[in-house]
Amino acid sequence: MSAPATEAVELAPGRTFPDLDLPDHTGRARKLSEIAGGDPVALLFSRGWWCPKEQRYMRELIGLQDEFEVAYARIVVVSVDPSEVQSAFRAGLGARFLFLSDAERRWLPRLGLEETADTVHDPYWPAGFTLFPDLTIYRAYEGYWYFGRATMEELRTDMRHISRSVREDWAP
Repeated sequence: MSAPATEAVELAPGRTFPDLDLPDHTGRARKLSEIAGGDPVALLFSRGWWCPKEQRYMRELIGLQDEFEVAYARIVVVSVDPSEVQSAFRAGLGARFLFLSDAERRWLPRLGLEETADTVHDPYWPAGFTLFPDLTIYRAYEGYWYFGRATMEELRTDMRHISRSVREDWAP
């Protein structure tokens, strides 16, 4: 996997999200574009398994996974937790969606999503992005104060808008 440059990218609607290359919860190298596979993506950055706010939010996402699967959409969570920790957290939640590990913090500075208040874990700022299949950002969510995170209904609405715009067979 290549080491990304350290200059932060602009993560705003209409911009293309970088094609992250990180190991998943099994340790397998993955690219965000490969994971999207032509489908919309809810890309969520997590502080880590140890945060009660993240545990609560992840439990909410579990309720969406069935809908996302049948609607051809993806949920991807990125944290600085090592793959083996993510694997255990994922299993404990009953999640089937992917977790990507940036334990080496290769992408953290480039994305400009460092949470500077936590000097113990050096985690991601809890942000979220809904992406078109080509990784163009539809919406960005700022979730440091829990209610800034995308609600499950906002994720559904974003996926509906994105799907409507990319699925040629949306309407009869």
